[in-house]
Amino acid sequence: MAYSVAPTPHIYTGNRIDRTMQLVIIALTPAALLGILFFGLPALLVMLAAVISAVVFEAAYQKLTGRPVTIYDCSAAVTGLLLAFTLPPNVPIWLPVVGSFVAIVIAKQMFGGLGYNILNPALAGRAVLTLSFTQHIAMGFNTPGSPRLGWFSPDTITSATPLSQANISPDFQDYIDALLGNIGGAIGETAAIALILGGLFLLAMKVITWHIPVSLLATVYILTLILHPDGPLNAYAFYQLLLGGLLLGAFFMATDYPTSPISAKGKLVFGIGCGVITVLIRLYGVFPEGVVFAILFMNLCVPLIDRYIRPRVFGTKKR
Repeated sequence: MAYSVAPTPHIYTGNRIDRTMQLVIIALTPAALLGILFFGLPALLVMLAAVISAVVFEAAYQKLTGRPVTIYDCSAAVTGLLLAFTLPPNVPIWLPVVGSFVAIVIAKQMFGGLGYNILNPALAGRAVLTLSFTQHIAMGFNTPGSPRLGWFSPDTITSATPLSQANISPDFQDYIDALLGNIGGAIGETAAIALILGGLFLLAMKVITWHIPVSLLATVYILTLILHPDGPLNAYAFYQLLLGGLLLGAFFMATDYPTSPISAKGKLVFGIGCGVITVLIRLYGVFPEGVVFAILFMNLCVPLIDRYIRPRVFGTKKR
């Protein structure tokens, strides 16, 4: 069962883990379909490898350790799909399998399973792949071919991602392609419009709240305006919102229940922290994208945030 942790009185909502995860899968479907449309069969194979291996690893670990098998709650499938979304389409097929092992076995099950993990499992898997197999990740990025031919990807070529190009050349912006997903990048990160629609769907269904996505995106935009050397009169800061894994991270990763604060104020602090670290890595770090490491770092700060930002007990005055 899914619960909202807050001071009394408590009201049972009837939400279930499997229903919540199914809604997340529905929200991710538009981005998955556009990823297959633009990147073709390789993208589909990466998604299948990640999802199937995640489910298999979770069932196998729970069987071996004598725990109840919980693959029917769809949480493992969501983890595999999110991991696949962060990967380039042309990576070796064993790479998402390794990432799923790290995500499910190490980052999730070894900490006690769903609800006990301290790091977002999908991002933990992606971080390990980035640091351990950097060459495979870098060589897997390519530009989409014609949508009609994209299934076979005959004319896709390896190239720098738009985020890397924007960091090198601040005047480089292509808003239409960035919104539609017709740009190079990871499978599920390129179609900004699909991720925005999916995020709005989760907000409408009350799966997530606005606090983390809004604070994260607003922080990235404002801080980029302040720190970028070209000044605030260009569209570079807005373009940064559409690139990389920012929207995917803001709506689907940073809002993960076990690894985000429980209070509204805590969520705002968490989102701002993610935004600050993301901008610093993007503008001054070695990697062009900083969302993965920003969210993972803030995951580690969640116990401190929850400790020092506590909701007022119902019926009492603030100290």
